[in-house]
Amino acid sequence: MDLPSAWYNVLPDLGFDLPPDRPSPDRDRTSLRVQVPPALIRQELSRKRWIEIPPEVADRYAQWRPTPLRRAETFERRIGTRSRIYYKYEGGNLSGSHKLNTAIAQIYYYQRAGARRLTVGTGAGQWGTAVAAACAVFGLHCTVYMVGSSYRAKPGRRSLMEFLGAEVIPSPSDRTDSGRHAATSDPGGSGSLSIALAEAVEDARSSGDYFCTGSGETYSLLHQTVIGLEAMEQLDRLGTVPDTVVASIGGGSNLGGIALPFLGTTLRGGRPVRVIAAEPSACPKLTQGRYEYDFTDASRLTPLQLMYTLGHDFAAPPDHTGGLRYHGAAKLISALYHRRLMEAVACSQAEAFATAADFAEAEGLLPAPESAFAIHATAEAALQADAAGRPGVLLVCVSGHGLYDLTAYQAFREGAMGRPSSESNPVHPL
Repeated sequence: MDLPSAWYNVLPDLGFDLPPDRPSPDRDRTSLRVQVPPALIRQELSRKRWIEIPPEVADRYAQWRPTPLRRAETFERRIGTRSRIYYKYEGGNLSGSHKLNTAIAQIYYYQRAGARRLTVGTGAGQWGTAVAAACAVFGLHCTVYMVGSSYRAKPGRRSLMEFLGAEVIPSPSDRTDSGRHAATSDPGGSGSLSIALAEAVEDARSSGDYFCTGSGETYSLLHQTVIGLEAMEQLDRLGTVPDTVVASIGGGSNLGGIALPFLGTTLRGGRPVRVIAAEPSACPKLTQGRYEYDFTDASRLTPLQLMYTLGHDFAAPPDHTGGLRYHGAAKLISALYHRRLMEAVACSQAEAFATAADFAEAEGLLPAPESAFAIHATAEAALQADAAGRPGVLLVCVSGHGLYDLTAYQAFREGAMGRPSSESNPVHPL
């Protein structure tokens, strides 16, 4: 199959406008602002259904795209389902995850806007690795503030970022006011993604460089739609369409990437599709959060967005190893969830890892911890469909591989994460 020539923009098909951002009430504390390339701002606001992928970005995509779509037949037999499960695998690139799809695009636009150095905050390291890889491609310097617990637990990710030329700093650090303030209440230096983002923002503001916002902005979800567009064509060639699309949710980029093209078809009057966001019970922003305006990081300087949030000061437990630790959901995903256009389910890390172990043994692929939550939710949904007498077709995004996360899987095998509970949390009622 050919690469998609354009990204899919769901905004024209929504039938409603996304709530506008609000300026930070503390914005007067600094005369600097986060700089975003005009091209990305135009994409954020565009009402064009299709936005052309620049040739320079498409050339890089062609190094690993299109990505494979596979049927998990052995896993189906292992869990005893009559439903069909297909998975789209996004781990076959240098960064090891789907995040390179938007990192390549964003850094291309940052370079064209004149950026020479980018600062970025990262949780488990997927976003930081993707930005470091993209900066290496386009010749930009990169500084990564990485959540302290992940910095120590994931030396492989840190080593790869440094190999790619990035400077990697454990957060909270003593390089920023945000980091020094956070360290007073976090003597162990576990950190949180919100603090890491705040440090990256402050660094960019004080140096005059650019802060690379991350994977929750609407333009980031736009770039990720190459996942769903490819999956749609691949399934069409197999003569099938999914009843249910599942992905994990941190900020929302891989969920949006695989689900929005299918949801867009539904919004335009096509076949209905069920979309399930899978999140950890350690960071249950959709299933237990509030829909309100909140800061996107702990600096309180960035604009407020209307989102499902646990609060910008929220920190996931230190033993939560996955990257799904962001306190809020992307405003686009939040709006869809608020309007009951998608569902959410939460489960424990131990439950997700147990299912991931079954998947790895059955399919010969070790999923990223983030993907483990999606695979677990998919297995649960398949068995629920069987029990209702309606075996279906499920599509799940395996957003990355778990080879950088072997210490987490070892902790699971040694019982350091506790045991799976007898029941997963039910799907959050609509």
